[in-house]
Amino acid sequence: MKVLFDNFDKKQYVTAIKNGDKEVFAQVYAYYWKRLLAISFQHTNDKEMAEEIVQDVFISLWQRRNILEIEHLSSYLATAVKFSTFKMLHRTRRQEMIRDAVLPKNDHQLDEEVIDARFLQEYVDGIVEKLPERCRLVFQLSRKDQKSHQEIAKELHISEKAVEANITRALKVLRINLRRVGFSLFFLFFI
Repeated sequence: MKVLFDNFDKKQYVTAIKNGDKEVFAQVYAYYWKRLLAISFQHTNDKEMAEEIVQDVFISLWQRRNILEIEHLSSYLATAVKFSTFKMLHRTRRQEMIRDAVLPKNDHQLDEEVIDARFLQEYVDGIVEKLPERCRLVFQLSRKDQKSHQEIAKELHISEKAVEANITRALKVLRINLRRVGFSLFFLFFI
């Protein structure tokens, strides 16, 4: 079926695509490709990323053709490309933020971070050493030995509730002491 976009009713595009007409889909792809690429490129300023986004939108259109309810194909495609572009930009920025937070900028910064981490670890170890014996032991088995509540309960012959209570108590003491020196709970996840 040869599609002439000027005389072809746009609802027929959608119907033909829903019916699995690959030729119509290919022609719709060719017809809208440059327009959609321009929309994505306008926001990304990255041709490869824009091409990938437009390609993904068309793949999604084909894969979901049976369930999509599309009134206006051009509006649907433009909106899908904009949404996918913003989603990709958000994901890219988030990955950059995570990478920047995790990877140090230079050796000097790395040295400072290592010193800070060692200080924090020593400080936490000092707090843990001051905990009551049972609480300290449960906390160390949980955090340092990576044992489950069930394993700790079995090893120490106590209930899982007692394990949870001791860990909660230890974390509360750590939280209070770390707040005093300006550290947040965020670091407790790495201890």
